[in-house]
Amino acid sequence: MTTWSPDSWRSKPAKQLPTYPDAAQLKAVEQHLANQPPLVFAGEARALKQDLARVARGEAFLLQGGDCAESFAEFRTGHIRDTFKVMLQMAVALTFAGQCPVVKIGRIAGQFAKPRSADMETIDGVTLPSYRGDIINDINFTEASRVPDPQRMVEAYNQATSTLNLLRAFAQGGLADLHQVHKWNLDFVAKSPLGERYQVLADRIDETLAFMNACGLTSQNTPQLHETTLYTSHEALLLPYEQALTRCDTLTGDWYDCASHMLWIGDRTRQPDGAHVEFCRGVHNPIGLKVGPTTQMDDLRTLVDTLNPNNEAGRLNLIVRMGADKVADHLPQIIRTVEQEGYKVVWSCDPMHGNTIKADNGYKTRSVNSILREVTQFFEIHGSEGTYAGGVHFEMTGRDVTECVGGAFEITEHDLAERYHTHCDPRLNADQALELAFLIAEHIKQARAATA
Repeated sequence: MTTWSPDSWRSKPAKQLPTYPDAAQLKAVEQHLANQPPLVFAGEARALKQDLARVARGEAFLLQGGDCAESFAEFRTGHIRDTFKVMLQMAVALTFAGQCPVVKIGRIAGQFAKPRSADMETIDGVTLPSYRGDIINDINFTEASRVPDPQRMVEAYNQATSTLNLLRAFAQGGLADLHQVHKWNLDFVAKSPLGERYQVLADRIDETLAFMNACGLTSQNTPQLHETTLYTSHEALLLPYEQALTRCDTLTGDWYDCASHMLWIGDRTRQPDGAHVEFCRGVHNPIGLKVGPTTQMDDLRTLVDTLNPNNEAGRLNLIVRMGADKVADHLPQIIRTVEQEGYKVVWSCDPMHGNTIKADNGYKTRSVNSILREVTQFFEIHGSEGTYAGGVHFEMTGRDVTECVGGAFEITEHDLAERYHTHCDPRLNADQALELAFLIAEHIKQARAATA
């Protein structure tokens, strides 16, 4: 294998990258970002790798979730807080009901770029370049808005910096205290059919905390009760941005992409000889790899060997995105291939991207029932194969949106127009996400009972 460097990806064929009209401006922005402080630190990425190694060994569970694509216009403290609170709610349901430590990773503080199925889109007879996320161009359908602008990378970096500052304050400043478990409930979740179920869970946690307090274990002397860790992740799509934030760790001499704790390679950019695989093979962050129904077994072996040549537990997360109607046909073969080769991986389920449909009224949506069905099959197939279903990967938000149909509130296609705010793909709202968490907790309990 050829020698790696942060820019060696530039010699490889690259898909999904924009063409910037001003090369000099692009270079100036890259140099500016290369001189900025890192967003995350190498030690944090190593800590995540250790946590994911526990998931790979079946000792913990991975919860990864957040926005499909962060936007500049929707950047609000309240939005970040609400997503953080939903992640806490889900993690508590999984930890308490599933009796399993949960590793929390947000799709946040960097998830600005989106791959597209077509380079161009046509509306009312007008054809323009596709919107590729706020880090590249603007969602407004005008010729000027769709021109890739490298200065947007600076705005994305600044927003990611503010987001990370806020998340760290939430995680360490008391909001994550388990004694606040009742206060994490959002108003619209409290009014849903799941509200009562969550309150019962919160009451049980309160009873447990009261017993621990009587034994002398309090938030003051036990940090685990008062604070938490939320790692960040995004798709490593816009490689000029990723390279500009790549740093050599002074302690180990290894390279890390300091834009995020974890990166993943998408379904459209996982070519074994492509630029995105080349970049990710050289950074020492944990790496996710989207695996879909078109994945060929020879390619999968090549990708795993390339991205995790030392077969290090916690380095590679296989994120399975099939669709409820395809997972049973494809996942068993993929699991058997990985097991036959002895690869140490995290198995994670992305039940979102294979279940996208277009409603009769034109809205892109997803059915909660289909999402539930894919998650259920994911656990059942791993149970049959004797492997560990280690995590889930959701596009979700803490906002009260109406983008996915179904769920406890029984959102219909007619309801989509009420609060359809996404800049790209439909997201689960907090109520729907919590519903999934309770389902997954039951699967974890059953899986642990079966292996006890």
